Amino acid sequence: MRAVIRVLVGVALAGSVALGAAGIARAGAVAAQDPHAAWQALADAYFDEVYFKFSPTQGTSVGFHQYDRLLEDYSRAGVDRQVAALHAFEKRVESFDPAGLSETEAADRQMVLSNIRGTLLELETIRPWEKDPDTYSSGVTVSAYAIMSREFAPAADRLRSVIAREQRMPAVFAAARANLKNSPRIYTEIAIEQLPGDIDFFRNSLPQAFAGVKDAAIQAEFQKSNAAVIAALVSYGEWLKSDLLPRSHGDFRIGAETFSKKLLYDEMVDIPLDRLLEIARADMRKNQGDYARIAREIEPGKEPRQVLAEIAADHPAPERLLQTFRDTLDGLVSFIREHHIVTIPSDVRPIVQDTPPFERATTFASMNSPGPFEQVAKEAYFNATVPDAKDSPQKSEGLMAQFNYQTIIATAVHETYPGHYLQFLWLPAAPSKVRKLLGAYTSVEGWAHYCEQMMLDEGYGQPGAGSTDVRRAKLLRLGQLQEALLRDARFIVGIEMHRGRMTFDQAVAFFAREGYQTREIGLVETKRGTSDPTYLYYTLGKLEILKLRADAQKKEGAGFSLQKFHDDLLRQGSPPLKIARKALLGDDSPVL
Repeated sequence: MRAVIRVLVGVALAGSVALGAAGIARAGAVAAQDPHAAWQALADAYFDEVYFKFSPTQGTSVGFHQYDRLLEDYSRAGVDRQVAALHAFEKRVESFDPAGLSETEAADRQMVLSNIRGTLLELETIRPWEKDPDTYSSGVTVSAYAIMSREFAPAADRLRSVIAREQRMPAVFAAARANLKNSPRIYTEIAIEQLPGDIDFFRNSLPQAFAGVKDAAIQAEFQKSNAAVIAALVSYGEWLKSDLLPRSHGDFRIGAETFSKKLLYDEMVDIPLDRLLEIARADMRKNQGDYARIAREIEPGKEPRQVLAEIAADHPAPERLLQTFRDTLDGLVSFIREHHIVTIPSDVRPIVQDTPPFERATTFASMNSPGPFEQVAKEAYFNATVPDAKDSPQKSEGLMAQFNYQTIIATAVHETYPGHYLQFLWLPAAPSKVRKLLGAYTSVEGWAHYCEQMMLDEGYGQPGAGSTDVRRAKLLRLGQLQEALLRDARFIVGIEMHRGRMTFDQAVAFFAREGYQTREIGLVETKRGTSDPTYLYYTLGKLEILKLRADAQKKEGAGFSLQKFHDDLLRQGSPPLKIARKALLGDDSPVL
């Protein structure tokens, strides 16, 4: 998802989070008496007074339904209140002495500080609220979708919450018109591209979801609030085209310094950018070499790119895509259990569905799992983007190349078993509330990307496993390598584009030439990279996990168990791998 999902700008609720000298002194006295209880109280206060207060949609998503009728305040005053609250709470956490805390609690304190600093960097320096018009239109859509998508309460009650949020939505677009200044043209173009999906969601999906509510008064109120949102979105789209787009001359690049800070705060990675690029290029060269070797083994008389083109064309019909994904899950689960890869805590499967319309412009596949504190609606959704029936045959074919039969396996592994869905199943075992609510993308996406390679390394789909022949096994490896090359390309494009050494068009070409993707996929990936600069976390996280596993195996010798290693890693939640590494190895050795 785009940045709007990760950082939803502020809401003004009653109460102040400012803490004077007396308050800090009281907190210090409590910490001296019982540092564990004091830290827990402070962490709870962060989530209650700052984190969810300014992002109530996120509160709904994680299962805290007291936030369901609230909406983010996107006004400049709301942003300023959030910034002030974050600075005040940063001082509270900094003043808390970690000396008496457990290793987990001390690491959680660092995670809270990093979350505060990363959010401040987003709001004060990157400033999507000032640059990215999709922040507003996709933001309100996500807020309604969070209530619609899961039946955590009776439909009538959830519809009342939708109405309460919708009544605040027209003001969001007034804030957008006041806040947006010199947007990058690509941001405005993406917002315009996404808007038909947003409008369709409010016009069709949302009313259909609540059509069963029989209370006429509630339905009448909903029709009124929903019509106002649709009108506001339509007007916003016209304004984007006629007003903002002609003056969208801004720069989406965040620069090397901000890029490094973002990596430090979000992922606890302090490796210099030039060294990261060396790591990425070495991994890309290795994967390209492996691809060429295996392609020659499959088709000795053909160039690797000819084999790639044949593989890309070997995909299901668009209307069969979702069922094809469903058909892979049984085999994945059976293999994991039979080969003792990792513990699967539940037999409940995710629901496979088409990607919601407001996410289609920048994502091909995703996992939407319920929040860790959701008590009722436990459904998890595996989204795959089926080409639109209105797409040209050429565009549809270009998009379906992403879902050839080999990469379908890699994508299913990544999103479901043992990737993101299994991470969700393990989340209740995380050692703290902080670990359940905060995570690093190197851990989340790094794990899922690591699993793509690990499953084949452990024998999935290989001859002798009773599943396929030699040719099929090699094709599966090519599919995994193609996914790895896509992530390598993200790694390099993100750094080079945002520090000004690669243009947008050069990035699209790079995905096609070096990442072995179609131009259509390269265009979507480059669009994503403009607002998700650090999407290097897939490969970076995978490499960190591989090193952690190798170091654990070296330390434990013959006693090493892959299943235990995976279980122990998932049990940590998804902290930065620097923290997970210390928990598993007991040292601060380098992550790479």
